[in-house]
Amino acid sequence: MRAMAASDPPNACARCSAPFAHARYEVRSVDGSRVARCLRCALMFGPMLRRSIIVAAIVGTVLTAINQGNVVIAGDFSASLYWKVPLTYCVPFCVATTGAILNARSTVRP
Repeated sequence: MRAMAASDPPNACARCSAPFAHARYEVRSVDGSRVARCLRCALMFGPMLRRSIIVAAIVGTVLTAINQGNVVIAGDFSASLYWKVPLTYCVPFCVATTGAILNARSTVRP
C-alpha cells in the first residue's frame, strides 16, 4: 500500500467523514479552498442552496407570470393553481441544484 501524497484527493467527506463510494463533490469553503464532500453533504451546502433558491425565485416568478399571469390577475384561482404554482418554482430549483452538483462531481478511483 502506498502512502498518500499531498496531491492525492481525500477518501472521506470533509463534513461527515463518510467514505466516498463512487463520487465526491468539490465545494468551495469560506476561504476559497476546495473541500470534498459526499452527495448528502454537498446537497446541504449553504451557498449552493442559496443560489438555487435565488434562481428558483427569479425563474419561477417569470414562468408563473407567463403561464398563469392572466389567471392570477383576474383573481380566478382554480384548485389546480394550488399545485401548479409551487411546482413551477420547484422545477428551476431542481435544475439549478442538479447542474451545480453535476458540475462539482468527480469520480473516485480505487
